[in-house]
Amino acid sequence: MSPTRILILGALLDGPMNGYGVRRRLEFMGADQWANVAFGSIYHGLGKMADEGLVDVVEAGKGGKVVYAINDTGRMEFYRLLMGSWTTVQPIIDPFQVALTFIDKLQKEDVVAALHERRLQLATNVEAVARAVGAKQRHGAPAHVNENLRLMRAMLQAQLDWVEQAIPRVESGELP
Repeated sequence: MSPTRILILGALLDGPMNGYGVRRRLEFMGADQWANVAFGSIYHGLGKMADEGLVDVVEAGKGGKVVYAINDTGRMEFYRLLMGSWTTVQPIIDPFQVALTFIDKLQKEDVVAALHERRLQLATNVEAVARAVGAKQRHGAPAHVNENLRLMRAMLQAQLDWVEQAIPRVESGELP
């Protein structure tokens, strides 16, 4: 299940647009903050979905600008992928958890220093995301866009809580 595919097809539900338009729509929804979309993949994805018959090329303009529209097959695929995302729980791959797996390979001082740095970054991100809630609405985004930001903040806060509990455990020698 490709989140980028869902995002591209979903953006096209608002009407035909080129790759730049899809990118702007996703940025408007805040997807650049919570979806980890490589915006270069939008253009590749649109071309691939056109080849697969999910979107139609409705205009091929000068300078290579191509306008795409979702078709009925694409709508069905969007719905299938969307419902799969609602009902399937998948692991979140976090590079930090990979690093945590090898905590015993580092010196205690290095782990403590890294955790303090992570704590600062997480606290900064929690505050930034909290400030972003509602900001998108002032520019016309629908209210439900805030829910992605609230979920992202909760996930960051959970990591921050864990880090704050882990630091004294590492310092005392309880971890690793």
